[in-house]
Amino acid sequence: MLERVVPSVVSIAIQGSGNAGPDPMLSDPFLRKFFGLPEQPSPSERSFQVAGSGVIVDAKNGYVLTNSHLLENADEITVTLLDHRSFSAKVIGMDQPTDVAVVQIKADRLTSLPLGDSSDLKVGDYVAAVGNPYGLSQTVTMGIVSALGRSGLGSDGLENFIQTDASINPGNSGGALVNLQGELVGINSAIFGPAGSNVGIGFAIPSNMAKDAVRELIAHGKIRRGELGMLIQDLTPLLAQAFRLKISAGALVSRVMAGSAASSAGILAGDVVVAVDGRPIRSDVDLRTALGLLGAGAKARLTIDRHNRVLELPVELREANTVSTALVKGEGLLAGVALADISPDSAAYGQADGAEILAVDPQSDAAQAGLIAGDFIVSVDQQPVHSATQVAQRANRFNKLLLLGIFHAGGIQYLVIP
Repeated sequence: MLERVVPSVVSIAIQGSGNAGPDPMLSDPFLRKFFGLPEQPSPSERSFQVAGSGVIVDAKNGYVLTNSHLLENADEITVTLLDHRSFSAKVIGMDQPTDVAVVQIKADRLTSLPLGDSSDLKVGDYVAAVGNPYGLSQTVTMGIVSALGRSGLGSDGLENFIQTDASINPGNSGGALVNLQGELVGINSAIFGPAGSNVGIGFAIPSNMAKDAVRELIAHGKIRRGELGMLIQDLTPLLAQAFRLKISAGALVSRVMAGSAASSAGILAGDVVVAVDGRPIRSDVDLRTALGLLGAGAKARLTIDRHNRVLELPVELREANTVSTALVKGEGLLAGVALADISPDSAAYGQADGAEILAVDPQSDAAQAGLIAGDFIVSVDQQPVHSATQVAQRANRFNKLLLLGIFHAGGIQYLVIP
């Protein structure tokens, strides 16, 4: 089996450069001009080299599947085959939420790896990981599937990982996880352990998720995601008790946007999504992952629990609006803060409503109070806000003690700018 698999797994070397500095947002000349900050010399660039792995999924066209996080800021990508031939690769498409990317090489005599059905995997199934750990090309390790559907690992993307105890180390990212039939069932993506070393807990992107992403990336260079237009959260046992529900797991709809696909389908705030196309939904992460793999125009059947009454609602996803909104410049107590609406590409989309903090001047009152880029403002003076413009307008009414609700790391905290 491995004699068939190993020639399909390649080593990937990435060379690139990135700006050094603690706050790359404020190193952006546009943002510095936006805030009226003095110009600064261009920060020194540091070069980097990254070693990873990839899988040939289309031998005829030279398409290689790998992880998108490997290719960030890449200037040069080199793919090396089992027979030691090396080729310069071109990026076809990258998708951060799924951590999937496709590159292309122009080469003959390639061997592709057949895709398996990751939904057939069961805990205890034997799997082998093939990759380039520590630069040791075409290394094979073996173990079992330790768990399925892992989520909540703290990544910003769609989480539905296969967990395995097959030894996975730095350099294995983008490599193959195969079943005993030699079929690709996962793309090795992450490890959990001290200092990035292997402790028998590794994670792979299911092949079914990767397959859908690859198809879109090859066809369009990006994934045209659909959305329903609703905010969701975990249905906890305490919430279930408060809503007097008999169920204890699912994705609770906290808000439905006016004119959205969810509104047209008849979904209401307080509904609980318990299945998509018959597949159980146990959390908000499950629902975001299920819908995140569906493109614009895709149709699905949602099973809804509405006050202990089960409903089947057909929905059609609409294309997500991924166009960036204009920057909103904070004033008064928010001076030195750049805001934007929460976009569908944001990690908080579907969990929070308000404004994303794009950058904070480290010399501002907001920075001294603890406001940081990457967090989200969801309320001003205990009043919910729904856009960056609304945040700025409401905050401008205060000349002291501005109370903000901040969405951070999955929870809401209060912060005061004196």
